[in-house]
Amino acid sequence: MLRDETLSTDELRRIDEQIREDWPPAQTIDFEEAVTYHETLPEHKRFADVLESADRPLLQPRAGVPLLDDQVDLLRHLHHEGGADLLPTTIDSYTRDNEYGKAQEALDKAQESGEDTLNGFPAVNHGVEGCRQLIERVDAPIEVRHGTPDARLLAAVTYAGGFQSFEGGPISYNIPYCKDRDLAQTIEHWQYVDRLAGAYTERGITINREPFGPLTGTLVPPSISIAIMLIEGKLAATQGVRSLTLGYGQVGNVVQDVAALRALRKLGNEYLPDEVCVTTVFHEWMGGFPPDEARANGVIGLGGTTAAIAKPDKVITKSPQEFAGVPTKEANAAGLRTTRQLIDMVVEQAIGLDGVDEEQELIERETWCLIDAIEAHGDGDVAQGTVAAFESGALDVPFAPSNAAQGTVLPARDDDGRVRILEWGDLAIDDDIKEMHEARLDTRARTEGRSQSFRMVADDVDAISDGKLIGRPASKQSRTDGGETRAD
Repeated sequence: MLRDETLSTDELRRIDEQIREDWPPAQTIDFEEAVTYHETLPEHKRFADVLESADRPLLQPRAGVPLLDDQVDLLRHLHHEGGADLLPTTIDSYTRDNEYGKAQEALDKAQESGEDTLNGFPAVNHGVEGCRQLIERVDAPIEVRHGTPDARLLAAVTYAGGFQSFEGGPISYNIPYCKDRDLAQTIEHWQYVDRLAGAYTERGITINREPFGPLTGTLVPPSISIAIMLIEGKLAATQGVRSLTLGYGQVGNVVQDVAALRALRKLGNEYLPDEVCVTTVFHEWMGGFPPDEARANGVIGLGGTTAAIAKPDKVITKSPQEFAGVPTKEANAAGLRTTRQLIDMVVEQAIGLDGVDEEQELIERETWCLIDAIEAHGDGDVAQGTVAAFESGALDVPFAPSNAAQGTVLPARDDDGRVRILEWGDLAIDDDIKEMHEARLDTRARTEGRSQSFRMVADDVDAISDGKLIGRPASKQSRTDGGETRAD
């Protein structure tokens, strides 16, 4: 039966043997030898140490290609030309779906042709030795970034291969990504991922874990994202993880984003055990980007400015080629430099924002409502409570494809561009908070001369890619002229 309990050594070993049967090359992994290998890594490649000792927001892009030499070249470019402080290895889609045989076929074709036949780095197929070559040839800490509901074999290979940070979680890599994955089973799978990280940590090799905060990346209300980060953090801490980086995805309103990042850090330190070191990561805008690169740089600049004010420990950057898909290494490096320029210009300034404290208090209240509901659904067990809360709709994620969630919550922006909730479903939020959201959305609807409807939601989803924040009808776009704001 699923419970939020630490896996025993025997259970960890049993699962370990089971997953290695799926990929025979992994049967040679030796935990004790892997610990010894990690001990040889220099301090500047130890992910948690570098992140937790930083005195400014560190920058990290996304990047992954199939061939080892190409991945080395890509990461070196991002480090040296882009100024990335931390580096990624983004995993390919076949590996995310546990299709290691198909990944091997595509990797063989890539090695023959020199072309990128995969949309990421197939770490399981490169094996422990290939992962270690990557770690050794790149002079900065590297994290595994992926999207895998069942990441057990990927974790076993990459931990042994020298990676000391691993992204994702059982909720954040299921509900936003999958349709038919059983949530209880996914939580069980990630208990292994976290327990293995805990086993390394207990041997003095700190494995940093990073739940994926943006979720669907589309107008996710901050309290929903933060509640899921706290739950995934709690599940990881139970298994012995002691370095947790809680994530949050930019919604675009600076006041709300700053308030959310401050709430994330505060609630993380309050909710998680004292022995856990909590850091935060801010993901630059995850929604649609403008096709024009100059406008895309404006979106990136807003993210950098927000990060400079909120001061998260890490920022996941974007490139001006987001609209087109996978960016060139040059564009990826340019996105890093744009973000660094904005942060370094703004971070020394004492910029005060009206309304941050009030917005943070609101976000914290909403988050506690959701956490209390999750714990009540599981009689204090957050693993059971999470499954039950999603089943009942007490916890939900907007625009999620998963059958494990109700999918009835709909967000929309208010008249200031802050993300509120238009349709609540059965989300476990107090009535007075719901009334406040209703009032804010009603103000916007009256400003625009229309009713609250799904059209408002759809307009907001497309707004930033269309060059604005709020999806107002064209006839109601506001502009500042002579100090006054008026509707055209």
